[in-house]
Amino acid sequence: MLAEITDPVDLCLPSGVLNPAAVGWTRTPLHRANLRVSADHHGVLGDPLGRAAMWSRTKRWEYWCVITPTHIVSLTVSSLNYAGVHQVWALDRTTGEEIDCWATAPLGRDVRMPSRCGGGPVRARAGRLAVAVDPVPGDAARPDFRLRGVTPRVRFDLTVDLPPGHECLGVVVPWNERQFQYTVKDVAMPVSGSLWLDDQEIAVDAAGPSWAVQDFGRGRWPYSVAWNWGTGSGVVDGVVTGLQLGGKWTDGTGATENALMLDGRVHYLGEDLSWAYDISDRTAPWFVTGPRVQVRCEPFFERVSSTRLGVISSLNHQCFGTWSGWVVDDDGARRSVDGLVGFTEDVVNRW
Repeated sequence: MLAEITDPVDLCLPSGVLNPAAVGWTRTPLHRANLRVSADHHGVLGDPLGRAAMWSRTKRWEYWCVITPTHIVSLTVSSLNYAGVHQVWALDRTTGEEIDCWATAPLGRDVRMPSRCGGGPVRARAGRLAVAVDPVPGDAARPDFRLRGVTPRVRFDLTVDLPPGHECLGVVVPWNERQFQYTVKDVAMPVSGSLWLDDQEIAVDAAGPSWAVQDFGRGRWPYSVAWNWGTGSGVVDGVVTGLQLGGKWTDGTGATENALMLDGRVHYLGEDLSWAYDISDRTAPWFVTGPRVQVRCEPFFERVSSTRLGVISSLNHQCFGTWSGWVVDDDGARRSVDGLVGFTEDVVNRW
């Protein structure tokens, strides 16, 4: 079983390779993603070529998705080092209308992201898009967050208000000493504020209920990679319940990004999971199974997005839906996930 880390730790050694002490999982963000290679080192190959390879493989991103009973809005801020790719996307769940705005910035210009999750502001401005994410002191050990974004047709000003004791899942996934990923995944976070589509203001109410999902990513990746990701948020039997599941990219590494959250407490699932879905019809049910997991997601909307920018390409099938089934908690009890709302993903990246 992957070790739980309870003290702050640097993700990398000064040479830029993975710090062995950083491999593990946490209940709160404790890793500092010090991805810059020291000026006194030339990378693991001992020459500038090794340092350049590290630079080109370094990826950083911030992703937030807010699901309300009537609308969905997401923001992405990313730096692939040789390019920044940013996006704001919104869906009217009643009409099915999508509004998408994305922009690229050569060499990731005008992008600001902290090395610690919640450790500082996030900023991105490119083309017709501007995004800001700010940590705000709150009642929990972690900060709350204010999410703002502006595009020609979409604006939002939302507050993620974390309850006291709310935990998140942090994991370091090690492919090898030169390629690794630190991810923080958080689900079932109450969110409120306002969303504007064109001139229409839509109130977002935490009691709606409305939930936020966060993906904080920092690491050095292979050029070609595929992953599955699934999340769900809601209240089941009076318990605020969050589902966080992943697959493909973590398989065989000894690490997983799988967890059940119950009233803000992380129950870590250390086993690889099996994903089953119809690639000819991703709106058909998805099944995720494992020793402690038997769940199903029934999609109500499929979002398909693709990017082709020279050496960068991405194909993402993201299916929003409703979960059912059960997950076994740390005490050995089966916990229902019936009625959680979230999404599943099937992603292939070359970057």
